[in-house]
Amino acid sequence: MPPRSRHTRAVCAAAAATGALLLTGLTGGSASAGTAPTAPTAPTAAETLRTDQAPPALLRAMQRDLGLTADQARHRLANEADAGATAGRLRVALGADYAGAWVSGTDSGTLTVATTDPADTAAIARQGARATVVRHSLSALDAAKARLDRVATSGRDTSATPVWYVDVRGNSLVVRAERADAARDLLRAAGVDASLARVTKSVERVRPLYDLRGGEAYYINGSGRCSIGFPVTRGTQQGYATAGHCGRAGASTSGYNQVAQGTFQASTFPGRDTAWVATNSNWTATPYVKGSGGQNVQVAGSTQAPVGSSVCRSGSTTGWHCGTIQQLNTSVTYPEGTITGVTRTSVCAEPGDSGGSYISGSQAQGVTSGGSGNCSSGGTTYFQPINPLLQGYGLTLKTTTGGGDPGDPGEPGGTWAVGTVYQPGDTVTYGGATYRCLQGHQAQPGWEPPNVPALWQRA
Repeated sequence: MPPRSRHTRAVCAAAAATGALLLTGLTGGSASAGTAPTAPTAPTAAETLRTDQAPPALLRAMQRDLGLTADQARHRLANEADAGATAGRLRVALGADYAGAWVSGTDSGTLTVATTDPADTAAIARQGARATVVRHSLSALDAAKARLDRVATSGRDTSATPVWYVDVRGNSLVVRAERADAARDLLRAAGVDASLARVTKSVERVRPLYDLRGGEAYYINGSGRCSIGFPVTRGTQQGYATAGHCGRAGASTSGYNQVAQGTFQASTFPGRDTAWVATNSNWTATPYVKGSGGQNVQVAGSTQAPVGSSVCRSGSTTGWHCGTIQQLNTSVTYPEGTITGVTRTSVCAEPGDSGGSYISGSQAQGVTSGGSGNCSSGGTTYFQPINPLLQGYGLTLKTTTGGGDPGDPGEPGGTWAVGTVYQPGDTVTYGGATYRCLQGHQAQPGWEPPNVPALWQRA
């Protein structure tokens, strides 16, 4: 079979498996590409990932900050969950032509998928997504950004070019710079073709958000304060993930009530902004984020939300605030140095919110790193994604369980394992079959590949 024919058939198979984009969400599809759905149909991503059970505090914050009604907020979370699954399937089907995906509209009712090959557009459109043809593939843009990252982390001064990221909507590598010549010098030093890049003016003065920290407060060495990101476990040891700039390995912590709590086990900053604290037996990890008025906001998993999705942050200084994910895989230069791989958002924050939790629906997204602006005039924030943090330190996110019969997982056995962090494109075996990961996440009990077509596609 000619290569283009095989590629086109793969896209069509993914379209048949995924279903059409609807106002209230993407329809569920078979876990196997090219297999027609059978009755009963597979659950939608929203149903599988429990976004329909978003807590009232989160919905209220979305209504206030995003200008939504309660129904629109629920629809938005459902649409975003299903859009992520569809984008994941198309990423596999398009292969090297894939150029990114994003959601748009008041309730994220439109999924756009970019490709470098016009032959893909009809198949993308048939499954209800909007197709756009662009010049550069996502892999080419990511590779260009990686070259900038290497130059920045080798000791080069990038203070005049504080932020750069891959903009999938603009199909370019964006460098935000105080001066255009500084951006050109950085691109030249990294050997990046100018045709891949777009330079924009920046007046940002990004910094880590130190002092009175967001979420549930804790104290470092009896003085500075930070906040718990997400409770975790490592084997039988309990603890929590937080920002690396909050403390160094060996620093002691006490809780919000000044009771002895634990010790920093590892910390990375700059480069990344990750850390975790192991707690003593007086403290128990729970699957919750502290919400408005002290309400518990449940954490059911860590599936990464796509660009354009809503995301909410909890912080002790400014409480609950929501916005949208603007860019993934961003690099930003603080006075202490450059960090890479953070996510850029429109959520506001202020000093004291650092380390707090970012969550989309019931899915953990990351911990507050830094930003600019404030919650009076607006601003930009960056969070350290939770999945690389979990993977780097061998941690397991504490999540809620239950929700009914998870279904027949098939015959046990294979390489899939609870607690493992999977990235799009990873393959596992389970029950004698091979599956390919569609969306980045940490595997949870009940999320066996046959049960979660939003996350896994049979290869």
